[in-house]
Amino acid sequence: MVMDILSLSSSLLSPSILTPKTHSTSTSTSTSASTTTTTTTTTTLSIKSSHESDYPTSASSFSGDLRRPITHKPLKFSPTTSNSPKPRKLPQNPLKTILDSDNSPINSPQALTDKLWLTRKLSPPPPPLPKQVPSNEKETRVSKIPPSDEPPRVEFRQQGKIFIGNLPLWIKKNQVADFFRQFGPIQNVIVVKGHDDTERNMGFGFVIYGGSNAAKSAMKAVEFDGVEFHGRVLTVKLDDGRRMKAKSEVRARWIEGDDSVDYRSKWHEEREGSRAEFRKVLDTQPENWQAVVRAFERIKKPSRKEFGLMVTYYARRGDMHRAREAFESMRARGIEPSSHVYTSLIHAYAVGRDMEEALSCVRKMKDEGVEMTLVTYSILVGGFAKVCNAKAADQWFKEAKERQPTLNAIIYGNLIYAHCQTCNMERAETLVREMEEEGIDATIDIYHTMMDGYTMIGNEDKCVVVFERLKECGYTPSIISYGCLINLYTKIGKVSKALEVSNMMKSAGIKHNIKTYSMLINGFIRLKDWANAFAVFEDIMGDNLKPDVVLYNNIIRAFCGMGNMDRAVRTVEQMQRERHRPTTRTFMPIIHGYARAGEMRKSLKIFDMMRMSGCIPTVHTFNALVLGLVEKRQMEGAVEILDEMLLAGIIPDEHSYTIIMHGYASLGDTGKAFEYFYKLKNEGLELDKYTYEALLKACCKSGRMQSALAVTKEMSAKKIPRNTFVYNILIDGWARRGDVWEAADLMQKMKQEGIQPDIHTYTSFINACCKAGDMLRATKTIKEMEAVGVKPNVKTYTTVIHGWARAAFPEKALRCFEEMKLSGLKPDKAVYHCLMTSLLSRASVAEEYIYSGILRVCGEMIQSGLTVDMGTAIHWSKCLRKIERTGGDITEALQKTFPPDWNSQNTLHAISDFSEDDEDGDGVYYDTDNDGDEDDAHDDNVKFGHMLGF
Repeated sequence: MVMDILSLSSSLLSPSILTPKTHSTSTSTSTSASTTTTTTTTTTLSIKSSHESDYPTSASSFSGDLRRPITHKPLKFSPTTSNSPKPRKLPQNPLKTILDSDNSPINSPQALTDKLWLTRKLSPPPPPLPKQVPSNEKETRVSKIPPSDEPPRVEFRQQGKIFIGNLPLWIKKNQVADFFRQFGPIQNVIVVKGHDDTERNMGFGFVIYGGSNAAKSAMKAVEFDGVEFHGRVLTVKLDDGRRMKAKSEVRARWIEGDDSVDYRSKWHEEREGSRAEFRKVLDTQPENWQAVVRAFERIKKPSRKEFGLMVTYYARRGDMHRAREAFESMRARGIEPSSHVYTSLIHAYAVGRDMEEALSCVRKMKDEGVEMTLVTYSILVGGFAKVCNAKAADQWFKEAKERQPTLNAIIYGNLIYAHCQTCNMERAETLVREMEEEGIDATIDIYHTMMDGYTMIGNEDKCVVVFERLKECGYTPSIISYGCLINLYTKIGKVSKALEVSNMMKSAGIKHNIKTYSMLINGFIRLKDWANAFAVFEDIMGDNLKPDVVLYNNIIRAFCGMGNMDRAVRTVEQMQRERHRPTTRTFMPIIHGYARAGEMRKSLKIFDMMRMSGCIPTVHTFNALVLGLVEKRQMEGAVEILDEMLLAGIIPDEHSYTIIMHGYASLGDTGKAFEYFYKLKNEGLELDKYTYEALLKACCKSGRMQSALAVTKEMSAKKIPRNTFVYNILIDGWARRGDVWEAADLMQKMKQEGIQPDIHTYTSFINACCKAGDMLRATKTIKEMEAVGVKPNVKTYTTVIHGWARAAFPEKALRCFEEMKLSGLKPDKAVYHCLMTSLLSRASVAEEYIYSGILRVCGEMIQSGLTVDMGTAIHWSKCLRKIERTGGDITEALQKTFPPDWNSQNTLHAISDFSEDDEDGDGVYYDTDNDGDEDDAHDDNVKFGHMLGF
């Protein structure tokens, strides 16, 4: 068999191919040794490939691999020319594709020899080849490019990684993996997410195949380029290594740079620029929230710092919902919140007065092991101070004191503010003392807080002391300092001192702002000094200040107080033209004013106007309607409004029921007053001093003083202190019954409790003395009033004049009338009625000066344009018939004050039917019980204004 192979090899290889043409044929058979050598060498030769033709012939090295022939046809070769200067064209090797696909080297005779085991036995193996060169160097040699000193090329393409483009924006990683798993096992799927919306992707991604055949799996997947996937035509191609190359270049640039220059990629430079722009917008345009949001959205992949700034920005605006949204968006990106971010979120809830959610964030912080800082505790204390929960503020302050090494003035200031809001100034003073003992200097804001607290309780002396102490500590009083003093004096009714502070502020070079002007206007409105209120408004316009909603609300209150309701409505329209949004406080005075005037149709029209303006009716708005009807004694309409509240889904509060109780108390309907009292009590609403005052008023008005005493005992059991108004009601109740001893006892208790009697208290006690006929005690009480600085008013003089008239001393009544005019008071209609009736009833037996007094008083009435009612005219006509039966000067002068229809037939008939025996007509011309309602109405207006927020 060996001989057959040798014969086949010798037949295939002719001598003409193995030797040049110049040699003779005898050369191949010269000697036996040479023949043996030639034969051995010939059997190991192979067919030269096209790659070998470019290199010199060598017996020991060959560039091609042997291929076993399929047929016995002789191979045709092109004749070789050794000295041809023309370059030869390289024919394409048909085996190249097969060899490359199997990753087998082209020039590897050793590999072929290993396969041809018989040939290895016949001839010794050739010497080992030199070290195989890399493919890139091989290509360089083929193209005859001279070698260079550049480093070898680095391959950035990752085997088995493909790029996928035009993905649906909503697609998920598992869906992409399920589709491309058909080509091979998948190691990882990367879907690039959007920077602004984590629920959507950027429309492209990568798939990395694993295993030993990762490259083949990637090639199979690339063949599906253009396939439809969920309605999209995908772009599938091999990874070109672009991203790894870019990262490598950035890394190289970083390594090659020096330490003084911070090398950044273009992406990082753009990100840093957008972050700087965001901080700039926060500093320069904090009021433009749209610009802030746009600047934040332009940041590519915001960090914890940017998210924290955004949460802080929303917290300062009080937008707790958007602050929470930014917080959750940060967590969705895998960024864990720090203590600063948590504190900002708690601040947002504290500004929004939602302390339950703030405490929920605190619990979350503790669960995650995030430490609470002093700033966190300060915000919690300040948040509870805003909702007037001083007890909770004290608890968090105590915890901060236990866990924090030192405290600062901010947390002390927040706790002081909490106690000032609850009028607990003793605790506030203790905190200030404690802070100073620990060496913490009080800030000017703490001084302002203390001044505001003393303003709320009406303590003028201590408020001024704090102001002086502020200046002693080296602080320069600001507009807030002066504003606290102005607010104090306007609230206690000393507007003249408020104006002095205003002049002091101007001399210090500090101009008024809208808030200080609003305080002055509010002070004049309290005094019903409409002229000065509008004068201040003109000063505002002169200073080119733009009125705000609060100032417009005060002006509307002034117009409503004057009774100029149309001007108030026009002011609301002016607000809307100036793009100010009216609030419920804007419409409440107008609604109440129309209701009080009995114009319910206009009141309801304003109510609808309020709804059209976007203001949702509240319980306070309905209370304004109820109050207007109660003041007109239209209790049926007030109860109907109460029912409409329930139909509208608004639950009446304690003020709603208290207003109804006051209405029935004014009518003396004790049963209805107690009915609504028990209704209020059964619904679990708060029973405050105003509720018990309404109940006391109903009892005293109807003369049920024992029930009134039971109410006072219940007040004491609930620790509701008696104030001046409560004592006034009780004294007036005993005065109606003429029980001066009980009234005097109450006056004594009032002084013992440190409650200073006011003008209404003294007037009620004088009324009790007058009804009891004790005019000596009444005169003594007037002197006591003047001694303590309480000046008698018209009501007080009217009560004394009526007392002297009842005691049959018209001359003393006339003398009291003259004293009233000397004190600067202007007599009203009630005074003239009381005095004239007293003089006429005693004129027939009086001295001459009584006649002159009647004529003088009658002339003043005519000059003032007063006209009496028909009942009073009939009573006075009866007295005139006793004095001048045939008429005279008094009759002629007095009849000028009678009604115009006095001489009608019906009037004359009424006079003729009038009883001659009725000598005392006090009930016709004057009723102290009814007149006392004017004082009650004044107190009710103050009280109801507090309820409605006027």
